[in-house]
Amino acid sequence: MSGASERGLLLFAHGARDAAWAMPFETVLAQVRAWRPDAQVALAYLELMPPDLATAAAELVRCGCRQVDVVPLFLGTGGHVRRDVPLLLQRLHAQHTGTSWRLRAPIGEHPDVIHAIARAAADDTA
Repeated sequence: MSGASERGLLLFAHGARDAAWAMPFETVLAQVRAWRPDAQVALAYLELMPPDLATAAAELVRCGCRQVDVVPLFLGTGGHVRRDVPLLLQRLHAQHTGTSWRLRAPIGEHPDVIHAIARAAADDTA
């Protein structure tokens, strides 16, 4: 968890059985913490890896967050983002009534991310 703040960012990834899969997300977490010292920043996983969303959310609330943006680290709005994540956020609203929870669009739909993926895919030096 980063410095004290009432604002939080909860980065939310899918999860996998292989622990090495999480390395890029841990790097994203570290960079977001460096770029957003004004916010508490946590990383959670939908399945197969700890912490889950409820655990990471409870930690943000314990640290004093009253406004949390949940940022799906998914490439698009598939079934998880469309069905599972809203249900999980409903539970957070019910469990932590003093905190506002806002779901952002999946990170893969951000124009900068689309541009970076396209640029990396087109790079014939890799």
